[in-house]
Amino acid sequence: MLQHSKIAHPPIKMGPRKCEVCEEAQSKYKCPSCLIPYCSLACFKKHKEIPCAKPEPLKEEKVYTSAATNYDKACYVDEQSEVLQESQLQSLASSNDIRDLVKNEKLQKVIYNIDCSADPENELDKAMEEESFRLFTEKILTTIGS
Repeated sequence: MLQHSKIAHPPIKMGPRKCEVCEEAQSKYKCPSCLIPYCSLACFKKHKEIPCAKPEPLKEEKVYTSAATNYDKACYVDEQSEVLQESQLQSLASSNDIRDLVKNEKLQKVIYNIDCSADPENELDKAMEEESFRLFTEKILTTIGS
């Protein structure tokens, strides 16, 4: 079974995020339009002073070219041993099997739900009930040699 390992470069912090409006409090909510985390009605109103829009889904070509250089989220890991080495990340990026699996729309939705969840660890536990996600995680672990 998959441990709660984090594929990160730089590391990713799972769990609650900091409010991106005041940058002080822990976020409790996400903007329904652009999905940025915020902590209160006051921060939501301040955020809405400038119109926002739902992020456009990445096209397949962009996923592979921007994945290594686009870090929009603050990233932290408690255990440095949970961070993948560059060679492991390269193995994942060059795996045709993993690329084929990621084309599955149901799997994409499961991954998206984990990424956007206020409780990603719980969402990950639910995802492990999905056969497509279990196969995906097993392929990742095999590819990185775990």
